[in-house]
Formats: sequence, structure tokens, C-alpha cells
Amino acid sequence: MTTTDTNEIRHKMNIYGREGKPFFFAINFEQTEGLFIDNPLQQTDVLFQFCEKGNAPEQEVIKKVSSFNYIPIPYSEYKKKFDIVHKGLKEGYSYLTNLTIKTPVSFNLTLEDIFFQSNACYKVLYPNKFVCFSPERFVKIAGKTISTNPMKGTIDANIPDAEQIILNDYKETAEHNTIIDLLRNDLSIIADNVRLNRFRYIDRIRTNKNDILQVSSEITGTLREENYLNYGDIIFGMLPAGSISGAPKDATRKIIQDAEKEPRGYYTGVCGYYDGNELDSAVIIRYIENDENQYYFRSGGGITAYSDCEEEYKEVLEKIYLPIV
Repeated sequence: MTTTDTNEIRHKMNIYGREGKPFFFAINFEQTEGLFIDNPLQQTDVLFQFCEKGNAPEQEVIKKVSSFNYIPIPYSEYKKKFDIVHKGLKEGYSYLTNLTIKTPVSFNLTLEDIFFQSNACYKVLYPNKFVCFSPERFVKIAGKTISTNPMKGTIDANIPDAEQIILNDYKETAEHNTIIDLLRNDLSIIADNVRLNRFRYIDRIRTNKNDILQVSSEITGTLREENYLNYGDIIFGMLPAGSISGAPKDATRKIIQDAEKEPRGYYTGVCGYYDGNELDSAVIIRYIENDENQYYFRSGGGITAYSDCEEEYKEVLEKIYLPIV
């Protein structure tokens, strides 16, 4: 395993892509640190499972979830962060900002247990550091076709008519449309024939608390001949991921720094696996980190000028779950 600077990771991704050599990568939100692993299926320092592909061995479930507790951030503390973001939105520096928090959690499982038992399309275990069970694809590249699936919108599936409520919600629709425009623009820099294939489709996620519904869209394009194997340039050119930063990106990142007041680290960064043929990658969300033997669950949500602080507070707490039933 190599922990290295991001310039070197970008360079290696370009070389390995052109040579058809498999690799795994992870890049933190600030783009100051990352992982690059060649022949990732031949190592177990970092475990990953991307849908049907990965290096995770079969594991029998021995210990089940019997406790999962967290201490919510006080509403007053969240509101201070929200107000900083809302001020930036009202002043026109951003029209969508993703605000995140970290919440102390405790449970009867290890990070390894959570990794093996989680039901998620994208799972990563960096031992003693973090576990991620993300439902959100960042980009997939198959040949010259690139696709991205931004996820924006969460609701408790037990609410009557939950699907119609979230699909008809003005704020949620505006937020989702903003991310689609941002990702279309990101893809248009490197691809032609950029188009919206699926708009606001619903995924149901089963958790240890209750089911939730997530809203996503799919955008595709055709990579240009001169760059379609330069995976490092492609991925880094789209960072940070629009769904967990906002728009416009540069000004929004400054607002995020002012509101959150600490680095996110690998949370809301991206990770990916190239098998020598296709590259698939995920946004590092649904994330538990180990900080000196204290576990923190990181969660967040998009804020617009129309956002209600109490509703946003509920949403970030709703996202604190384990996808284990």
C-alpha cells in the first residue's frame, strides 16, 4: 500500500490507465493526501467491495448489531454552522453548499464487522482509520463512455407517500437540478454528447433504524480520444465531487471551511477501482472514522437559500445509520 501525495497519484493513474494495469485509489476531500494501490486484489491492507468486484474475502457473520448509539450535535451548534452557510448563499457567493458534521457514535461491532455486514454498493475498510459504506457512484468509465450518478435528496421511507413528497418538494428539486447542471458542466470539459439519461430516480436503503429513500440522476458522455485513458486527469479534473461540495466549487469550498472549521479528511473524498478494463468510483459518504479510539459518524446535506435549518438538522441525523438489517 502506498500513501502518497496527490500529484503522484494522478500521474500513476494516468500511466496505469494507459497500460491497462489494475489499481485502487482514494483521495481525501482537501486533495492533500491519498492512497494508490497497484494489483489491489493481491493485498489486504485496504479492503474494498465495489458491487461485484473487490478483494474482500467471504466472512461469516458472528456478531450482529445489538447497540448503536450516538450523541447528536446540539441544534444551537448546528445552527451556527448553518447560519454561516446561509449568509454565503444570501450574499450570492454560492447557490448550493454541502454542510457536514461529525457525530460521536458507539456500537458493539468493529469497523471490520461493519464492513463485512454492510449492504452497500461501495464499501471500503481502511483498518483502524475508517469504514465507508457508500450508496453513491462518483464516475464510471467503460471504454470511452463516462457516467456519473449524483445523489441529492433523502427522506424517511416510513413517511406516508414519501416518494411523492420528496419528488414534489421545491427545495429538493432545485438542489438536485443545481447538481445536475454542475456535473453536466464537469463532464462537458472532458466529454462530448453529454446528456441526462435518468432524472431523479429512487433507491431504497435498508438500515438498522428504518428504510430511507435516496434520489439520484444519471448523466453520461463520450470521452474524447486524446484523454479517455488518462484516468488521473479525468478524476482530479472533477474534484471535489459536486454533490458533496456545491456550486460554484471554489467559493463554496471557502464557505465550507468557514462553517465546518476542520478538514474533512477522506470523508466526502472519492475512491475507485480500475480492473484493467473499466474504472468505477464512489463518493466517500456514509462514513465512520476512528480518531484515537473514539468513533465518529460523518454526515451532511445540501443547503440552499430556501433551506430550513430544523429540517436540515433532522436530515443530517437521519443519515446516521448502519446499512445492516
